[in-house]
Amino acid sequence: MDTSKPIRIGVVGTNFVSDWLCEAAAVCDGVQVTAVYSRARETGDAFAEKHGISHVFCEYEAFVSSDTIDAVYIASPNFAHAAQAVRALRAHKHVLCEKVIATNAHELSEMIAAAKVGGCVLLEAMRPSFDPAIALVREQLPRLGRLRRVVLDFNQYSSRYDRFKAGDVANAFNPAYSNAAVMDIGVYIIHIAAKLFGRPQRIVSMSTFLHNGFEGSGHVLLDYGDMKAELSYSKITESVTPNLFIGEDAALMLDKIAAPKKMQICYHRGSPNHGTQGTWTEDIPVCTADNNMIYELEAFARLCRAGRWDHAYLENSVIEMEIIDEIRRQNGIIFPADAEAAAPIL
Repeated sequence: MDTSKPIRIGVVGTNFVSDWLCEAAAVCDGVQVTAVYSRARETGDAFAEKHGISHVFCEYEAFVSSDTIDAVYIASPNFAHAAQAVRALRAHKHVLCEKVIATNAHELSEMIAAAKVGGCVLLEAMRPSFDPAIALVREQLPRLGRLRRVVLDFNQYSSRYDRFKAGDVANAFNPAYSNAAVMDIGVYIIHIAAKLFGRPQRIVSMSTFLHNGFEGSGHVLLDYGDMKAELSYSKITESVTPNLFIGEDAALMLDKIAAPKKMQICYHRGSPNHGTQGTWTEDIPVCTADNNMIYELEAFARLCRAGRWDHAYLENSVIEMEIIDEIRRQNGIIFPADAEAAAPIL
């Protein structure tokens, strides 16, 4: 790949997340959105005009085969991610795929196999994973002493939930599209747990369901031996508590996990870090972009230029999918796409 030229990205999906991606790309060196795929011509044309995109496609094979793009950003419904990604990878296009990257671990394994065969990059578009604030959390953890407890909380009242309660079941609340709170919201904190702490020894989970069988919220305990991680996620309530990393000497508090802006360490009474009898706090400066999608785009561009299909970020997504699969197994969350798990993606 010519490293002097930007990575040309074709966008799949025209919702607000794709808007954010295009806005991030506009201020990110080394990437350029050059095409959009939409099944409806009018929708594709409107999105292209809004973001100054040159090429509009309504046929997916023509889109992924086009020489106007080097990579594909997939922001379609969850159930479509695997098939669309595999087709793009087989067309020798790099793939940046929105969370959750696949319906299950089997789909992800086929996506990774296609990336390996084609020598192309497959990367999950997990915004906080690339945000400098999460790297800063990892850097601060040794200051907490022996880590004993982690509390990750992401409860986000969906903008579509009022419609759901009024009887209008939008796609975001339809399990047929491989949607559930764990897939849409829980995936953020599950991924961060996987990134920071790896594969847990044991998983215990509980889910709350709505009248149509949709998982509205869930609670998960991840057992890491001498440390336990408690995860809470929801599409039907709103978080008011911070994320916590609690050690024997101090605790670190972090605000919203998807786009962190505030971080503070609270040192416990008698901590060896200060030697006084009173508890005191220290604010840790967090300087990140308002649209933190730029960090995943920058990482994606670096990987594409290096041709690194076997990058380290894949393992985080693999562990994430293993955890989600077990949560779903424990709570009976089954999607139509699971019935095809034993068959290869065409």
